[in-house]
Amino acid sequence: MSHKNRSNWSPYKARRSDAGGRPPQSGSRPGSRHKKPGETYSFAEADDRIHDIFRNHGFEDYPHDKRNQLTRFYQLLMENQKSENFTRLLSLRDVAIKHFIDSLIVTRLTDLDFPLMDMGTGPGFPGIPLKIHAPDERIILAEGVQRRVNFLKHVREEMKLSRLDILGRNINETCLYPVGGVITRAVEDARNTLGNVLYGLRNGGRAFLMKGPGVDPEIPMALDKWGEYFRLEKDIAYELPQTPHRRRLLIFRKIKPAPLRDLEADLDLDFRQGEEDGDE
Repeated sequence: MSHKNRSNWSPYKARRSDAGGRPPQSGSRPGSRHKKPGETYSFAEADDRIHDIFRNHGFEDYPHDKRNQLTRFYQLLMENQKSENFTRLLSLRDVAIKHFIDSLIVTRLTDLDFPLMDMGTGPGFPGIPLKIHAPDERIILAEGVQRRVNFLKHVREEMKLSRLDILGRNINETCLYPVGGVITRAVEDARNTLGNVLYGLRNGGRAFLMKGPGVDPEIPMALDKWGEYFRLEKDIAYELPQTPHRRRLLIFRKIKPAPLRDLEADLDLDFRQGEEDGDE
């Protein structure tokens, strides 16, 4: 069982806000300007270009039918970008490398656990490329911004993606949505991520944190806070093939169930916070 957040506002967003402590507008990054896509390609040309990019960056053997689906997703993303500001990557090359390959390469580094929740998926990364890659597995896209949720539902319908659930809420410690694995490439601190999935992630399940190369300071803080319930199973350093882009994949396994929460107290806290928000 889980319940909706009444607000997308969080202390983390407050730290990033440039609007005097107020939350940024939904669907935008603080201080960002809406960048519209430039040159657009026909499906055939876009697919040929993605094929060339994949061939030159270690994915030359990627299946033709799945690459076609990625091309369609690229088109939907760029069509949406004309009116929304969901990605700063606008060139086909950047989308293919920094979104598609960046998402798919995880499957070459480790096996994933399903049902798999993509926490804070934004416009669908890494969740939709992973869904295309593993069409028979159940994946849950969790996103708290309604405009992005609407886009994800549109993509699911247009591309006829089955076993793809969309959870329109932020994931925090009150979320009890049961999953076998969690993956995220959000910039949230690892300590916060583990705390937010403590109750929804099943015992023995794993959290896959896609991070940058400078993640080292987060690891001891995360283990100091949650070491009773999680252990660091793998810390994999890698590069996106034929690029200078370095990454780290942290894999934490849940080793102990957390004590049950007082759900009535949680609901009451949410209710009181909602009333406070309404008074502003």
